Amino acid sequence: MKTKETKQRDLEALTASLQSAKSALVVSFAGLSVNKDQEFRNTIRSAGAQYQVVKNTLARRAVKDTQFEQAAESFKGVTAIAWTESDPVVLTKAISKFMKDNADIYTYKTGVVDGRLIDLKQLTTIANLPSKEELISKLLFVLNAQAQRIVTVINAVPRDLAVVIKQIGDKASSEAAPKTEEAASAEEVEEAASTTPATEEAAPAATEEAPTAATDESTAEAETTPPAEEPPAAE
Repeated sequence: MKTKETKQRDLEALTASLQSAKSALVVSFAGLSVNKDQEFRNTIRSAGAQYQVVKNTLARRAVKDTQFEQAAESFKGVTAIAWTESDPVVLTKAISKFMKDNADIYTYKTGVVDGRLIDLKQLTTIANLPSKEELISKLLFVLNAQAQRIVTVINAVPRDLAVVIKQIGDKASSEAAPKTEEAASAEEVEEAASTTPATEEAAPAATEEAPTAATDESTAEAETTPPAEEPPAAE
């Protein structure tokens, strides 16, 4: 039989542990064997939680003035408490699975997760959520996938740029040939235009000189022709 001092130490230890806990689940059992009890304890321990079978009076005193005080009404009959300071989802998964596999022995009473009182249905819902480690793993996968896409895009930019530059060069080369032919045609037209007016201007000049030559010939002819003799005057 425990002494008063031992009971006090047990109370203080349980109270200190629960005060720093984030979540706690209360279960009961019947027809429990030593092997099954050890198996359950190992399951709780692997979830990073603590487990203790407590007397109801001790449990009520330990949860007083804590977030777990709202579960005190369930401290009846056989009471065992599992609590954790880390991810509550891991603990709920462990207990939910174990009780499902051993429904003839273990019974869920109540629990408090992040300050909220939860029943069995809510326990199952929480147990189906991904754990913190699973969420981190999925997040890292997404981040790595995004990083791979970014690297692919970055590597593709110079390659695509080179293709674009080549296409621009090919287009410039194809446009240069027609422009050269157009330039040649323009030069021919300009040359023809500069030649044709000169010929047209020469014709009027020759025409203008023709009358001058004719006038000169008439003048010479007039000078060489002797004047006509006047008839003798009548006597």
